[in-house]
Amino acid sequence: MNQETKSGQIFDLPTLKRLYTFVQPYKKEFFGLIGIIMVSAMLSPLLPLLIKYTIDTPVANGDYNQLALMLVLMIVVLIVQGLVSFVNTYLSGWLGQYIIRDMRVTLYEKIIHLRLTFFDKTPIGRLVTRTISDIETLSNVFSDGMAAIAGDILQLTLIIAVMFYTDWKLSLISLSMVPLMLFSTYVFKEKIKDAFNEVRAAVSNLNSFVQEHITGMNIVQIFSSEDAEYRKFEKINAEHRDANIRSILYYSIYFPVADVISAAGTGLVVWYGSKQILQQDVTFGTVTAFVMFINLFFRPIRQLADRFNTLQMGIVSTDRILKLLDSEDFTPNNGTHVPDLVQGKVEFKNVWFAYNEEEYVLKNINFNMNAGETIAFVGATGAGKSSIINLLNRFYDINKGEILIDGVDVHAYELTALRRNIGVVMQDVFLFSDTIENNIRLGNPNITRERIVEAAKLVGVHEFIERLPGGYEYNVQERGATLSVGQRQLISFVRVMVHDPKIMVLDEATSSVDTETEELIQKAIEKLMKGRTAIVIAHRLSTIQEATKIIVLDRGEIMEEGSHDQLLAKNGFYANLYRMQYKEVIDL
Repeated sequence: MNQETKSGQIFDLPTLKRLYTFVQPYKKEFFGLIGIIMVSAMLSPLLPLLIKYTIDTPVANGDYNQLALMLVLMIVVLIVQGLVSFVNTYLSGWLGQYIIRDMRVTLYEKIIHLRLTFFDKTPIGRLVTRTISDIETLSNVFSDGMAAIAGDILQLTLIIAVMFYTDWKLSLISLSMVPLMLFSTYVFKEKIKDAFNEVRAAVSNLNSFVQEHITGMNIVQIFSSEDAEYRKFEKINAEHRDANIRSILYYSIYFPVADVISAAGTGLVVWYGSKQILQQDVTFGTVTAFVMFINLFFRPIRQLADRFNTLQMGIVSTDRILKLLDSEDFTPNNGTHVPDLVQGKVEFKNVWFAYNEEEYVLKNINFNMNAGETIAFVGATGAGKSSIINLLNRFYDINKGEILIDGVDVHAYELTALRRNIGVVMQDVFLFSDTIENNIRLGNPNITRERIVEAAKLVGVHEFIERLPGGYEYNVQERGATLSVGQRQLISFVRVMVHDPKIMVLDEATSSVDTETEELIQKAIEKLMKGRTAIVIAHRLSTIQEATKIIVLDRGEIMEEGSHDQLLAKNGFYANLYRMQYKEVIDL
């Protein structure tokens, strides 16, 4: 069954036990809430008993002093019930919000440490659903879930006990409609559960669709697919609407039916009680109390169906969240090597790698580079160039072989220490919806504004930034949409420079910019690579002619390696690539 539509067991003890681990920091508040719910349940039958006594004693005897005393007592009970209800509502909501805050932080921390293979196969919209919608559902578990169900059951038990203690015949008459109420409640519970499952699935589909299509809006508009995508969204949205309308329909049927059943029970009590009053077998106060008992009794039964479904949804949401928290799809960080200084020597020894088992994209890769050298990788799309970057940073782990930095296997490095010493400038630069300064600093408190300005001047982007409204405080909007490709690229150079890595990786950093911007970027690259080991993945061969060594990849294998002149002299793969690009330039 689809994980988005399956139903949970109401009392899934393993899941509830795991959920309780998030409750533990708030044990005092949690047990306080249970205590308040028990007090509320015990207070529920008190008012009908007071009214019964008031009618049968001070009213019947004309004792105004005692009547005034009873009225004051009833007002006190009502005030206490109001205060208890306030504390119950506030404390359950407070507890739920603090727990879902902790769960959301824990879940997000888990997500940001998952390896890239996880994101390759998991829709982003589903992760948004887990982090937002599923966790939000849990807040209702604490306000309308387990504790509230326990309170309702305790209230029903106390009311039944008091009713039979007061008059067993009237109790049997009052409870005669309970089987019908329980049957209708069960039917409603099952129907509404199915509707809620459909709503949950529709919400997940909506999240995934909207996230994916807003991210890819340029493709939608480039291919004039607005109408087609609109119709798809309209269909998904209609499914969401229909599922919600079904749940509304079940509510609109159930609650009037429940009211009719409750009213029928009240009618039976009034009919039978009236006969008993005339025969002087029961008092008027007793019948009045039983009318109130019926309302108090049937109200929790009506609520139980809703509460059970809330608990079921909470259990399902918790189960999905825990599955994500339990995911082992993260990069193991068992290394302990944290060097004081990385020189930058890089070695690949017999490296084999496959994104999918046995479908190798890198085959027996061997190369080494000394500190301060520049190696360039060239080859057709899909040759395996970007995979080398992913492996060096341990975004993915190799299947066979070794990758060494300064003679130490990358798996022996503490992961943060490894990645801190490798700076990557991607072809598609990602900037967050934040200020330029924060996009450069990336939360590192040790990077000062002065250091950022110094790096920006070195890269040659300081004047451009100063011309923006607010300068370094300018908000670049989501993905840096208000900046050009070249501007985003230059800012990414500043970002790498202030973090001062010893190994630089440039992934086709100039392939998407114009010639003028490329010249600026080339100057920035020269400054950026000075004194650093550099791995360059190039689309334009003119940008790598000064590299210490050029490695030609084809279908995951090294075909040639050497300097620019050496490779041209071989008249092989590289020479063919060079002539093709040179011919393109001449043709232009």
